[in-house]
Amino acid sequence: MVRFLSLSSGSNANCYYIGNGNMGLLIDLGVGVRTLKKRLAEHAISFDNIDMVLITHDHIDHIRSLGSFTERYKKPVFATETLHKALHTHFCTRGSHSGCVNILEEDVCYRYGDIGITAFSVPHDATQTLGYHIDFEGVKFTFLTDMGHPTDKAVQYASKANHLIVEANYDIDMLLRGPYPKSLKMRILEDTGHLSNDQTASLVRRAFHPELKSIHLAHLSHINNTPKLAIHTVKDALCEIGVRVGEDVFLNCLPRTDSSEMMECS
Repeated sequence: MVRFLSLSSGSNANCYYIGNGNMGLLIDLGVGVRTLKKRLAEHAISFDNIDMVLITHDHIDHIRSLGSFTERYKKPVFATETLHKALHTHFCTRGSHSGCVNILEEDVCYRYGDIGITAFSVPHDATQTLGYHIDFEGVKFTFLTDMGHPTDKAVQYASKANHLIVEANYDIDMLLRGPYPKSLKMRILEDTGHLSNDQTASLVRRAFHPELKSIHLAHLSHINNTPKLAIHTVKDALCEIGVRVGEDVFLNCLPRTDSSEMMECS
């Protein structure tokens, strides 16, 4: 059975796990290694089960512990050549992961045993930001954790997923009325910033298909959003196209600082 677990999904740290009893992978490594081990163990997942790490981009909340992890455990790290070059000089990873580099080409499926991994570019203000479509023994996941607007390519890959992990960072009214300085508000609102609840709802509405079984809203702001608002906005968009949340598809928000519940996926 393939299982999915969010270990942290917020501006402080991001890390996600997909695996079974024999092998597993991480998407990003923003949590500390001790925290990672502890949270995996709480769900009866062996740390030795981790075979690789996929990196979405070089912002610190996604790679804070990657350097210490690779330096000690020498696990393969997958990303594009552009992103690996950025990691080579980043203070979190400088000189620590050179022996772990595995290059992915955009929009080309890489096979690792029974796992297929396809990286694709999404708009975000990092050196390069990747979404991932992962076929894990026939169970298909699409990760869109940081992106400024819902591109056609993002919708295309989301349309292939059985399980969609997608950012719903902010409610636009909360952001505009909130305490952030104008410069930060503008960065978030730009096409290379983050997805609003409304943008996420639009993406989900366009991408929905009958084989989509679950939608997990990720990377919610603790100041500019609430789980209730995010769920309500996406649920309304699905209702508009006749999709019954709770019957046709499971919808939830991933915790910002803690682990989610373990989900068994088919």
